[in-house]
Amino acid sequence: MTHRFDPTLLRDYDLRGRVGDTLHAADAWALGRSFGTIVARAGGRHIAVGYDGRLSSPMLESALVDGLIATGIDVLRIGLGPTPMLYHAEVTGDVDGGIQITGSHNPGDQNGFKLVHRHAPFFGDDIQRLGIIAAAGDWEQGTGAVETADVMDAYVARLMLGFDGPACRIGWDAGNGAAGPVVERLTQLLPGEHHLLFTDIDGHFPNHHPDPSQERNLAGLRTLVLAKRLDFGVAFDGDGDRIGVIDGQGRTIAGDQLLGLFAQIVLEKRPGAPIVADVKASQTLFDRIAMLGGRPDMWKTGHSHIKSRMKQIGSPLGGETTGHFFFADDYPGYDDGLYAAVRLIRAVGSLGQNLTVLHDAMPTSVITPEWRFPVAEARKFAVIAEILARLQAAGADICAIDGARVRTADGWWLLRASNTEAALVARAESSDAAGLTRLVAQMDAQLADSNVVRAISA
Repeated sequence: MTHRFDPTLLRDYDLRGRVGDTLHAADAWALGRSFGTIVARAGGRHIAVGYDGRLSSPMLESALVDGLIATGIDVLRIGLGPTPMLYHAEVTGDVDGGIQITGSHNPGDQNGFKLVHRHAPFFGDDIQRLGIIAAAGDWEQGTGAVETADVMDAYVARLMLGFDGPACRIGWDAGNGAAGPVVERLTQLLPGEHHLLFTDIDGHFPNHHPDPSQERNLAGLRTLVLAKRLDFGVAFDGDGDRIGVIDGQGRTIAGDQLLGLFAQIVLEKRPGAPIVADVKASQTLFDRIAMLGGRPDMWKTGHSHIKSRMKQIGSPLGGETTGHFFFADDYPGYDDGLYAAVRLIRAVGSLGQNLTVLHDAMPTSVITPEWRFPVAEARKFAVIAEILARLQAAGADICAIDGARVRTADGWWLLRASNTEAALVARAESSDAAGLTRLVAQMDAQLADSNVVRAISA
């Protein structure tokens, strides 16, 4: 027996598709066979499996487990919860890898899988190996066992380990995603006053889509914070590995601004340490890290890329503009939105000022949000390649580590292909509005030369 995955399912740092179209139960089963084979051939035997609150997740989890045990792998089922709870189980349990069924922040009809092997992200060429093994039917055979475990209390205890933060008044928005029950347990242990929104898990996402990087999804939290005069508010994406934050005045604090705040705390104890940020981050962040005595390191977007880079260079902290934060100082280094919320409370206490005041003091610039606009899956990488070729021929100042980040006297602009959607991603930053206008015009001209119009959908 063999299996062929839809080519769009195998992404750079996870697997993601539309259920009933590019993703079916048979794909989950074949993934179990292929990943189980890789783990078994590396000498492993046990894999932890968790899933998020999407309607299709239980079906995919069942098929995945069937595929894993058919290779002789023993499965630890941890059930419904956020992705970082699966990471916790993989790091602390007697297992050789982990798989979380999740569509993350994508629309409700989509789902996918995030994989870990031997406490490291499983991505890039390794994900392509899954397709090669499945197409050849080159699977191990066996009969594995299945065990279930409730790890949520242990995970919440880990979040609270060493907590020394103040009693804050905080709004929490779980967006009906998988983080909800953890938020409920966590806030019972934290000091202060806590107001919770949408903590019941509902794969229909009836209140708003769980993507805190989009302003429209923060409306309910903003209303709560302002009405109750809270210190700040936090929101989570569908699988709880990302965080969005608004201050006491209802203003959004961007992910790269938050990373600058976290860097200040981490560098006090780790002076001179490298801090990793993705290619979409503001130049003010990289400048601030250097000013604080750290070594700024610009790297590829994507949770797997950031985690791998941090291990490579011994970084205690990394982050992305989308709200993924990776603490490797006193935490295992995986992205965890709930732990980021805890660290934010601790940071407020350590710095001795409320978050609104800290926000006011953050460096500013004239910068666009992260723009995403649709480009066909088969075309998106080719467009970036064309743009890079033209820029290089013209002698432009380019960082090509992930797409094209172009530096000019006005600032910089970026175009890159999304690894999770059929889309291009753009951003630009300048010291003034006129400079930003010129940068965006340059970017749009390059898109036009590749017959692409920047029609922003989100």
